[in-house]
Order: sequence, then structure tokens, then C-alpha cells
Amino acid sequence: MNDEQLLRYSRQILLPKVDFEGQERLLNSHVLIVGMGGLGSPVALYLTAAGVGNFTIVDDDVVELSNLQRQIIHTEEDIGRAKVLSAADSMTAINSEVKLDVRTHRMEKEELNKVVEKVDVVVDCSDNLATRFLLNEVTQKQGKPLVSGAAIRMEGQVTVYDSRQPGNGCYQCLYQDKSELQETCSQTGVLSPLLGIIGSIQAVETVKLITQTGKSLVSRLLLLDASTMQWREIRLKPNKNCPICQ
Repeated sequence: MNDEQLLRYSRQILLPKVDFEGQERLLNSHVLIVGMGGLGSPVALYLTAAGVGNFTIVDDDVVELSNLQRQIIHTEEDIGRAKVLSAADSMTAINSEVKLDVRTHRMEKEELNKVVEKVDVVVDCSDNLATRFLLNEVTQKQGKPLVSGAAIRMEGQVTVYDSRQPGNGCYQCLYQDKSELQETCSQTGVLSPLLGIIGSIQAVETVKLITQTGKSLVSRLLLLDASTMQWREIRLKPNKNCPICQ
């Protein structure tokens, strides 16, 4: 690290569990973020600020006025632009040294496999089941950690799936029915700051995985009821009949 980087990340380097070695790992790391919406916004902003050096960001949508209530990486001037291009501008405004691979389309399995091969952590900030199941399948097969978050109405959840650690399940162990109906925030609504809470936890878990510090959320699902501000923790166990991880 040069002197400017030492100053920029000094408050993080002061943490004994991060130190110089952890910060170097962040600077040399590569994170894939799928979805530049309500969850992807805080994830991308905080990981950029924390010093993750390389990103692949993916979203096939454009910024709309209704997004601005919760997707804090975008501004009014970005309405009509591709979300990944808007996000890239915000990320480089925070840290001009960040390197970005921008994908403005939804990746199919073959392309996703090639991208996941190159990254250290995958962060699922998507809003559809097909993408979530595909990310789970690819990360499980390649042994890459998947940081998963979701939020709707005033409820949120977050966990980590990591096939490198024995005895823990995957996303499909928890959600087995690919045909189930999926509610979206456009149908039921979502509280704006809730996305910030869940997305920030996803960012923390990503930093912990990269710096190899702390205890991750592997095998633990955190559930938040923001209406009462109560957290619950559920232990996750692998499904012995899971077609992906067993």
C-alpha cells in the first residue's frame, strides 16, 4: 500500500483483526455483485469504501423514479440510465482506484461460470428466484462463498452459503420449490432503510470472508422484523435430498 492508501484505510487497518494483511487482501480481492438495486446499492458503496479492489457488477435494468426511494447508489440524474453504469459512476466517485467489470445483461449459466471462476466472493442482491437458484448452483459447484440477502415489506433476511465448510446447506436446501410464487416490492412495498440494514450486513460478511476474520453467517439465517426491530436466528441444516449440495 502507498501512503495515500494507508491514510484512506487507516481506521480499518487499526482493527487488529484486519490490520495491514487484511487490507491488502481487500485491495487484491474481486467481488461479484448481482443486482444494483436496494441491496446492491449499500453493498457496492460500502465495499468500495472499504477497499475491495475489483468488482464485477451485473444488472439488466434501468433506473426509474420509483427506485430512488431505496436504491441509494442512483440519483435523479440517472433516471433512464443502465443501473450498472449509474452504480459504476457512484463507486468510482468514492474510490477512483476501483476496477470495474460492468455487465448490462442477465448472465446465463455458461457466462456466470466463467465470471465466478475469477472472483473471491459472490453477493446475491437479485430480486428473482431464477437468478438466486442459478447463483447457488454455480457457487456450490465452484466452491465460492455466496452472501445472500433479501428484504420485503418490513422483513429482511441474510445468510452465507459456503460449500468449502462441511455440514452446511445451500440456498436450495432452504427454498426447494423453484415454481413458488414470488412477491416483489413493487407488489407489496418495502421500507427504504431496511434495504440499508440488510445490505450493510451483506457487506460486513463479505469483508469478513475476504479478510478471513470473525465468524461468518454460514449455517445461520438472520431474520429481521423491522416493525418491532427484533432479530431471530435460525440454524440451517443441509437437506440430504438436495440435488445441488448433496
